[in-house]
Amino acid sequence: MIAVIQRTKRAKVTEGNKIISEIECGLLILLGVTHSDIEEDINWLANKIVNLRVFDDENGTMNKSVLDINGDIITVSQFTLFARTKKGNRPSYIDAAKPEFAKKLYEQFVEKLDNILNKKTFIGKFGANMQVDFCNDGPVTIIIDSKNKI
Repeated sequence: MIAVIQRTKRAKVTEGNKIISEIECGLLILLGVTHSDIEEDINWLANKIVNLRVFDDENGTMNKSVLDINGDIITVSQFTLFARTKKGNRPSYIDAAKPEFAKKLYEQFVEKLDNILNKKTFIGKFGANMQVDFCNDGPVTIIIDSKNKI
């Protein structure tokens, strides 16, 4: 799994004119799933993200997690994170998981986040053409690959 995590002051996901999810302070996660992802990837990545200290403490140092600040999370599935771009100009998505498998793991990942935070997190609409509008706070953007733990 690959996750692009962005610290946000606000984030909103829409499909057409319909708002699907909206949060204030928290994290926007763009999540890519590949064929070899398993439950271990879900557990490791969800725990890593929830405990990332990317929010400021009282001294202005990034020393608090989304858990510490009781922030919200929106997770949006994004297969294009697994784009291969080395050959030619048209990206190949051969490394992205098939939709049925990806949706299952995406839903398990979101459920894991819900359980860790002990509250409902927010989601995009799997497979839909969505618009993601957010204010990247900092800016703080972190990329984590569950296959690259060391």
